Amino acid sequence: MKIAVLPGDGIGKEVTAEAVKVLHAVLGKNTALELIDAPIGAAGIEAAGDPLPAKTSEIARKADAILFGAAGMPGDEVIPYAMRPGASLLRLRKELGLFANFRPAFLFPELIGASTLRPEIVEGLDLLIMRELTGDVYFGEPRGISTTASGEREGYNTMRYSESEIERIAHVAFRTARQRRHKVCSVDKANVLETMQLWREVVTNVGKQYPDVELTHMFVDAAAMMLMRAPKQFDVIVTGNIFGDILSDEAAMLTGSIGMLPSASLALDHKGLYEPVHGTAPDIAGRNLANPLASILSMGMMLRYSFNQADNADRVQRAVRAVLADGYRTGDIAQPGCKRVGTSEMGDAVVAALGR
Repeated sequence: MKIAVLPGDGIGKEVTAEAVKVLHAVLGKNTALELIDAPIGAAGIEAAGDPLPAKTSEIARKADAILFGAAGMPGDEVIPYAMRPGASLLRLRKELGLFANFRPAFLFPELIGASTLRPEIVEGLDLLIMRELTGDVYFGEPRGISTTASGEREGYNTMRYSESEIERIAHVAFRTARQRRHKVCSVDKANVLETMQLWREVVTNVGKQYPDVELTHMFVDAAAMMLMRAPKQFDVIVTGNIFGDILSDEAAMLTGSIGMLPSASLALDHKGLYEPVHGTAPDIAGRNLANPLASILSMGMMLRYSFNQADNADRVQRAVRAVLADGYRTGDIAQPGCKRVGTSEMGDAVVAALGR
């Protein structure tokens, strides 16, 4: 098992360290495990003058899987795009063809009180947002900021999808739904965007190949509302890059904290990059305050999808639930009467729970 470990910036370093700690514990000493650390983001700039150094790209390409922390720092938006620490992840996704982003949103029963929604709205929540990850407005050309003939500056980005890109992510969504509750909701904005008109048409055609899966369509604004009003109606949501980015962060708050949600980004050859959906949180970085559970659960997804170790992936998830049942909480999910702990202590608790 050859794994590229890219902790990145901010709390990425701390939470990734805990995921690696749990990985060693769940695999034991008899597994041939090769972990290769490499810098990315601001750490990449510091090490090699590039947020995605060539050496890091090479390590990621040669690895069986990638465990990623977080990248980006305050002020990213004023730096030229190619040199932004936060853009390093987008570049890596594109280079490796990591087009299928699995973002599960599930609620551990022990955290039902941490959600800002009423218990009856979120109890039993278990949905998956399937976000297309290498197209759309984040990668479409042309893009930039220019000056018009009148001397006024204007910014522009291009929303663009090809039929093959839409078909590819749609097939993954329908196949995934077959392993869950056989429901796909395609989210678009087909009422005003030609790109999304094509999206709806292509997803509908792909859906005809999966007669056992129920397909529905929803505009993104309605989907955002329904995630707050009745989230349990959803099974698999498939959507484009920008809508998936926004909706998955919204779905994270259904579970009580963005620090609880893992993700997997897969290529056609099943190479995967695994990361918590949260950012670098520089305000708490280095203070042993960050919640490592999303990173630990992302590592569990790595075991499941890249190494076909479903049993060990289940062990990780059970250990996380056991720790929550014991009352351990980092600050973002703290509740009255809980055992408040730091990043490393939460990782230690999960390791201990693996042995039960």
